[in-house]
Amino acid sequence: MSRWWVIVNPSAGRGRDLTLRVESALNSRAVDYEMRTSESATAVGGIVQEGRDLGYEAFLSVGGDGTANLVLNQVLKVEWAEPPTLGVLPAGSGSDFVRTFAIPNELEAAADHLLDEERYPVDVGCLNGFFGRRYFLNVANAGIAARTVVEAGRFPDWMGPRRYLVGFWTALARTTPDEIRVDCDARTITTVGWNVVIANGQFFGGGMNVAPRAAAGDGVFDVQVFSGRRTIAPVVIRRVIRGTHLTHTAVRRTTGRRVDVEIPHGWLVEADGEIVGSGSFSAEVLGGLLNFKI
Repeated sequence: MSRWWVIVNPSAGRGRDLTLRVESALNSRAVDYEMRTSESATAVGGIVQEGRDLGYEAFLSVGGDGTANLVLNQVLKVEWAEPPTLGVLPAGSGSDFVRTFAIPNELEAAADHLLDEERYPVDVGCLNGFFGRRYFLNVANAGIAARTVVEAGRFPDWMGPRRYLVGFWTALARTTPDEIRVDCDARTITTVGWNVVIANGQFFGGGMNVAPRAAAGDGVFDVQVFSGRRTIAPVVIRRVIRGTHLTHTAVRRTTGRRVDVEIPHGWLVEADGEIVGSGSFSAEVLGGLLNFKI
C-alpha cells in the first residue's frame, strides 16, 4: 500500500480536534503514513518539500478544496519522473472536488478509500495572468462566483456549505455585468455577462452541480459564460444548484484545452475556492502530471 505524507489544515474541521480525528481514522485502517500539521498557508510549501526530501510520492491533503489547492501547487513546483499522487480527506466547509468521484464528504467515511491502490490520472488546470501562474484541480471562476468566495468567508464556519449560497446574494449586489470575451480553442464568446466558469470537476460552491458534464480526465475544460441582466441571476442560481442550468438562455457552454478570458481588470479570479488575483487571464489543461486517489 502507498506511504502517505499527510498535510493537515488545523483550521478546518469546524473547531474539532482535526489532528486527533485524522490519526484515529488512519490508525484504525492501518494506513501507512507520516503526518504534519500546517500552521499557515505559507507553511504548506515547507511541509511538502520535507515530504519530497524524504522520498514520498503520495500526498494526502486534509481540509477543504483550498488546502488541496495549496498542496497541489507545492507538489507541482518540481518535475517528477512519474506522476505523484494526491489524495484528499475532506474536512473543510467546501470540499467539492471529491464529489465528482463520489467520495464521501465526511472524513472518517472518506478514509476508507485509502485502503486500496486505485487512482485516476486527472487533468490539472494552469492559470496565467497578472497574478502569475497558478494550478487548479477543480475549477476557476471570474466574476460573481469569485466575489462569492470573498463574501462567504465573512460568515462563520459552522454554517458549512450554506455560507456560499448566502455569500452569493451579497456578491450579487456588488457585481455589475460587463464586457466579457472568451476564446476557447476555435470558438469565441463575446457578451455582457457576470461570470465565467472554467471547470475540471463537476461540483463547487458547497455542492452546487455547476458542471454536470465535466470530466476531470478528458483533456478539456467545461467552460460556461453567464450573461444577461443581473436580475435573472436568482433564477439561474436555483437551477445551478440542481445542475439544470445549461439549457437556460443566459448560459453559453463550450469545451476546450486552452481558454483566454478578457474581463474588467477589477474582476476577481478564484481557483479552487482561493482568490488568486484579478483581471484577464488564460487557462490551459495539463495532462499526465498527477494521479488522484479515488
